Amino acid sequence: MKIIKVNLKEKSYDIIISDGTITGSAGIIKKSGLGNYAYIITHRSIKDRYGRLLEKTLKKNGIDFKFKLLPETEKTKSIHTAIRVIEDIVKTGKSKKIFLVAFGGGVIGDLTGFVASIYKRGIPYIQVPTTLLAQVDASIGGKTAVDLKEAKNIIGAFYQPRLVLSDISLLQSLDARQMRAGLAEIIKYGIIKDKILFDFLAQNRKNILAKNKKALEFIIARSSSIKARIVEKDEKEEKGLRTILNFGHTFAHAIESGSGYRKYNHGEAVAIGMVCALEMSHRLKILDKHKLEKATTLIRSYGLPIKIKGVALKDILTPLYYDKKFIGKRTRFVLVKDIGRAVTKENIPIPLARRIIADRFK
Repeated sequence: MKIIKVNLKEKSYDIIISDGTITGSAGIIKKSGLGNYAYIITHRSIKDRYGRLLEKTLKKNGIDFKFKLLPETEKTKSIHTAIRVIEDIVKTGKSKKIFLVAFGGGVIGDLTGFVASIYKRGIPYIQVPTTLLAQVDASIGGKTAVDLKEAKNIIGAFYQPRLVLSDISLLQSLDARQMRAGLAEIIKYGIIKDKILFDFLAQNRKNILAKNKKALEFIIARSSSIKARIVEKDEKEEKGLRTILNFGHTFAHAIESGSGYRKYNHGEAVAIGMVCALEMSHRLKILDKHKLEKATTLIRSYGLPIKIKGVALKDILTPLYYDKKFIGKRTRFVLVKDIGRAVTKENIPIPLARRIIADRFK
């Protein structure tokens, strides 16, 4: 078991990573003093597959619970769904000290955190991520949000969980596409912050894709630690330090939104977005061609897309202008100077971004 602490003073919490974290966490939840009633937000497929594991753990902690099942789609992450969930919590939570459990991937984690942040001006919640992408990214750092049709994650708040339980055993049931989606975010950590992780990914591809538990624990713990350290220094992205975690995401969110969240999942869009950001770094003479090709080769080697298909260019460009990292008319992109070294640049001409996106269609 690996425990990574996110040090945020009174908002500090642990990320617990192991093979069997859920069943091994009896007592941890109770000691956290979260409440006596767990309102678990999840999908039907996750409840059917892993619900009993969580039920047993909560019962051992003497905690009653209810499962709230939501559709397994990005469209679940909406303000309308959030309101419906809150209405149900109001009915369920009378005379109970309630806390929320995000039991799922990034969609469930974002929605649950958002609901927790606004219900009664904030109640406790914990993350039990069931996908690789959620374990290394969405469950850590307290970014919560819902989407509008105009842009992804446009309504949200910074609201930290009280605990993150990352159980590697849950990843064994993920299909190849879901695994690759998570690996895109892990590759991101290597490119922006950790050459050791980048090299490990390059040298251990077969073991990682085969879901070797030791390899998975290494890359999950390494990625989680990177994000935890960055969040500690810049929790609300006010100092510019946390911005580097958005590497590739400005392009990715536009691609996701432009496709109606149907063509590409988040990790696939991030993969294409990273290639766009790498290309932008090269064209601005920040990154040399060898490093560009090395990073692009790693992305492609994990079976991730680097080209755009089935989406109209104009549909991607519109949400690009709504990116929340832009300040008024001032653009802001995360770029790369070297493997393991990211930098944020402002006032990059939109026509350059447009040309780079257009090149991904060729």
